[in-house]
Amino acid sequence: MSAPAVIEVSGLTKQFVKDDLGIVAVRDLDLEIAQGGFVTVLGRSGCGKSTVLNLLAGLTTPTSGTIAYRGRPVAGPRTEVGYLTQSDTLMPWRSVHRNVELPLEIGGVPAQRRRERAAELIEKVGLQGFERHYPRELSGGMRRRVSLARMLAGDPETLLMDEPFGALDAQLRAELQAELLRLWGESGQTVVFVTHDIEEALLLGDRVVVLGRVGRVVLDRPIGLPRPRDADELRVDPEFVALHRELSQALREGAR
Repeated sequence: MSAPAVIEVSGLTKQFVKDDLGIVAVRDLDLEIAQGGFVTVLGRSGCGKSTVLNLLAGLTTPTSGTIAYRGRPVAGPRTEVGYLTQSDTLMPWRSVHRNVELPLEIGGVPAQRRRERAAELIEKVGLQGFERHYPRELSGGMRRRVSLARMLAGDPETLLMDEPFGALDAQLRAELQAELLRLWGESGQTVVFVTHDIEEALLLGDRVVVLGRVGRVVLDRPIGLPRPRDADELRVDPEFVALHRELSQALREGAR
């Protein structure tokens, strides 16, 4: 029996107006995201990936079409959905601990429970000993860990992630990919992860959706590679090589 759909997108179109001209970012997108899945959305720059995530998060409204979350129309941000953007959105005047506490504070969680939960998450993402540090005192990778912990603090059931590790070096990216997979495996959360990197899409996802221009779905492919997945071993796996070739071809087709 298949898992129920958490997100249902139908005929989604988003048009922006610039200098009196209408610019279509996404056109007639249909997509379903099943509960508990890890879906990687793969596409080149400018194909509308980030626009789609902003629409799913309720941060912007469609020009036409519908988005439903558990059967209800998405009319704005909701606490069940966490969003980790490409850019660093930590508050520079708050320490690591206070940044992680923020969603709990907004939710009215008592101070003692906030402190306990933030401490748990800081430990989970491997930042013990840095609780009192400020964002300016942390490396890029550490700030990403804080951002991840802060997103998880709100206990969302669905995580939207927009190329969250794209700016990091290869070793740090691999560490955080492994960390994310561990956290996802423990939680049963649903993840929609946007990337332009084929290897990352295959390493993380149990399904890859390849987007072409204006959000056209070029390929929607389940990924049956066994977990846990080791990047070094995967690179020489014949199934991985074949999938990599298929996704690369889909990206080229989507650019036409």
